[in-house]
Amino acid sequence: MTRYPICGTALADETQRYVWVGRGLAIAGTLFVSLALAGAAHGQVPTAADIAACNADAPRAIKTGGASPTSGDQARADSERDGAPAKNVTATATTGVESSDPQIHGMHRTGANNAAYQAAYRSCMRRKGF
Repeated sequence: MTRYPICGTALADETQRYVWVGRGLAIAGTLFVSLALAGAAHGQVPTAADIAACNADAPRAIKTGGASPTSGDQARADSERDGAPAKNVTATATTGVESSDPQIHGMHRTGANNAAYQAAYRSCMRRKGF
């Protein structure tokens, strides 16, 4: 063991330095893998079966009072009724609502102007993991 010339304390030997480097690399590797997996989880797209199930579930949720619209739902419904689609949302006659938001993607065109329908649809998609 060598002594530090100024204050006289003992320096750690070389093996301790390698232990700390190994621990740092292990932590960095774990962080990298967890961030990579988290990014992959957000890339999921709802399937046709998910969309059909949520479109069937939304009217039932409205009837039972299980839908709680947000201000975003209300804004999208208002703009849809005015004829101007909301930002990042397009509605087509055949495929329904196409959006970068997976929680409203695929929603029936008829439900796009109803805030309660949007809330019920989003809730169903959230339960399915989107």
